Amino acid sequence: MTENSANTPDRTQQGTSSDALTSSVVTDATTQPAEATPPDADQPTTLVILGASGDLTHRLLLPGLGTLMKLKARPNLTLVGAAFDEMGQDQWKLILQTAMEEAKAPTSRIEQMVSTTRYQQIDVTNPVELKALLDSLPGDPVLYFALPPAITIKACEALTQVDFPKHLRLALEKPFGSDWQTAHDLNELLARLVPERQIFRVDHFLGKATVLNLLGLRFANRIFEPVWNANNIERVEIITDETLGLEGRAGYYDKAGALKDMIQSHLMLVMAMFAMEEPAKLHEQELRDLMAHVLRATELYTGDATTSSRRARYTAGKIGDKDLPNYVDEEGVDPANNTETLAEITVQINNSRWAGVPFRLRSGKALGDQRNGITAVFKPVGHVPEGFTNTPVPNVISIGMKPENLAVGITTNAEGDSLDLEDSVLFTEFGSSAVRPYGEILEGILDGDPLLSVRGDIAERCWEILGPVVEAWKSGAVPLDEYRAGSTGPSNWR
Repeated sequence: MTENSANTPDRTQQGTSSDALTSSVVTDATTQPAEATPPDADQPTTLVILGASGDLTHRLLLPGLGTLMKLKARPNLTLVGAAFDEMGQDQWKLILQTAMEEAKAPTSRIEQMVSTTRYQQIDVTNPVELKALLDSLPGDPVLYFALPPAITIKACEALTQVDFPKHLRLALEKPFGSDWQTAHDLNELLARLVPERQIFRVDHFLGKATVLNLLGLRFANRIFEPVWNANNIERVEIITDETLGLEGRAGYYDKAGALKDMIQSHLMLVMAMFAMEEPAKLHEQELRDLMAHVLRATELYTGDATTSSRRARYTAGKIGDKDLPNYVDEEGVDPANNTETLAEITVQINNSRWAGVPFRLRSGKALGDQRNGITAVFKPVGHVPEGFTNTPVPNVISIGMKPENLAVGITTNAEGDSLDLEDSVLFTEFGSSAVRPYGEILEGILDGDPLLSVRGDIAERCWEILGPVVEAWKSGAVPLDEYRAGSTGPSNWR
């Protein structure tokens, strides 16, 4: 078996640092045509879900595909489910039909998808079986790796030993690596297979509605655009606090924890979108270049992981009517892992727009208040006329990500006493997308548009920023605090 040299871009100039990878990615983008050539919509496309018997497929991918099919027909799309588990064709078709019916896709489109779909039992790490699958696929195929990261890597290694269509697209779920080195190694492996524009690293936080809402708010409003900087904003918080506990996810979560599960990927990327400069147009290269610029300027706020990060783990408590046990007593948890269920880091962006502004990124489970959004706290006004009976509170902009909304806190005169100042809130809900986040992600992959995918250099840089934190936590330099399930966090966190 030989490497697929016909599909292998030249990476001889790629070094071993993240800067080298960044250079290689940008070089690849600029030497290719400025506009990525999308797949021909009239040609058949086959979406292959590797790991089709798993929870991700049933819970997110198929329902997302259903909402996409509800929005518009894709008569040339064929779905193939593939996994190691044995499954009958009728069972697979029923799973697909149920998911699409729940998404309320039109009957004609459900019938089209169900009539053409099939399930194939396969060991995706076996090059012979992988080649047989690829040889059976018509049109430009998409391989979606709905698999554990270690299996995804083995499957990609197997791909280096087989021939495959020139325009093969690869979609990979997070986590993308477990540290900078593993992410870098995986990027080098993928670069041996296909060009960067055919690689889709999936982060569902980057659903199109979320991206466009944030960019539209920032750059389409004169009242916001001029003040989005360190001259006016005192601090920024990006928080995803959940009321849910472990919910049976010990197999993955107990090895990842809140830092790697949420902050390394989701929150870092949201921060980059919040803080980036204005793009000239909504193009995948320009948007992702600007996100990369922000992340390259990002470092821990104090430069020291022990003072710029905190971690904690929940103990027994109650959320609503539900009793939660100690995290260490949850099924499948190994106490020796010292896994955190609440993580917080503070970073700064060292450029002229954001110098000195702390960005606090926090995510946790089993907390009493559910929060999912961005808060920008503005600096106080320079002067308040004498005569008012109190001091105005700072203006605050809160951008909800789930649900998607906007709240703007302003100071007004109080009713009944014009010399008394009070805080008022202007609130609106963003229009919700007709397509679920995974539907939006799938649409970009099927259309060959990597706008919503994570570029290789960005994935590596996120790990690089967090590297000192991971090491400090491993060494025990940062204590593992505790908080009662249902509380707002450790009592000593203020």
